[in-house]
Amino acid sequence: MADQYLFMIVEPDWDSDAYVGNPERIEAEFPEFASFERRAEELGARIVGGNALHHRRHGGTVKPGPEGRELAEAVWTDGASIESDEVITGYYLVEADEEVARQLAVLIPTGGHIEWRKIFPFDGG
Repeated sequence: MADQYLFMIVEPDWDSDAYVGNPERIEAEFPEFASFERRAEELGARIVGGNALHHRRHGGTVKPGPEGRELAEAVWTDGASIESDEVITGYYLVEADEEVARQLAVLIPTGGHIEWRKIFPFDGG
């Protein structure tokens, strides 16, 4: 069995609200993602999951409080980390060998960069 890799698309945030309920617009304006998915299949990889993420205003960050006070003393911030202009705008979870994973990391469409990691097998695999 091939290993699993998570590919995180890191780039400037996008206006996700403009695309809600409009899959035709998404297909028309982002055809490169369908091309990437076909190329992944041609290389023998299997896309297990993936999706775009909403704009950072639809989430946040949290720093849990100390043990026993995790919720009571948590520090919440709206939006993603304010330390960067770039955020994770989407991801793919892919089964592939390392050589193919390296090729896929280069092929994923982005206006920024791709961070990719091998999934750690907690089941001992």
